[in-house]
Amino acid sequence: MVMKTRLTGPTVIGVTEKIILYGPKGKKEVIAKIDTGATKSSIDEKLANQIGFTDIVGRALVKTAHGNKRRPVVKEILKIKGRVMHVKFTLADRKDLKYNVLIGMNVLKRGFLINPARKV
Repeated sequence: MVMKTRLTGPTVIGVTEKIILYGPKGKKEVIAKIDTGATKSSIDEKLANQIGFTDIVGRALVKTAHGNKRRPVVKEILKIKGRVMHVKFTLADRKDLKYNVLIGMNVLKRGFLINPARKV
């Protein structure tokens, strides 16, 4: 289910945003944290398994406050503000974090503008 979107300008999103993740086991709507300081997007391992994000396409070095880690990478379909795209996510244990999904610069550089005053 990949749709092409014609852009007429940047898509404005907030610091949190409703997204839909599409996987082999179905779809899941969640609230994601938008993080301009993150190079890569990240998804909780348990959530990824629930919707079937299990095909590892590589590994990525991720720099965190706790040090550098190599994480598995999956490529799946994401819908954000009506835009559907294939996105690579690193798999992480995010169970102790408020948001199961973090959207990083690999998505944001595709024509998104962040309005810090806007929250879902």
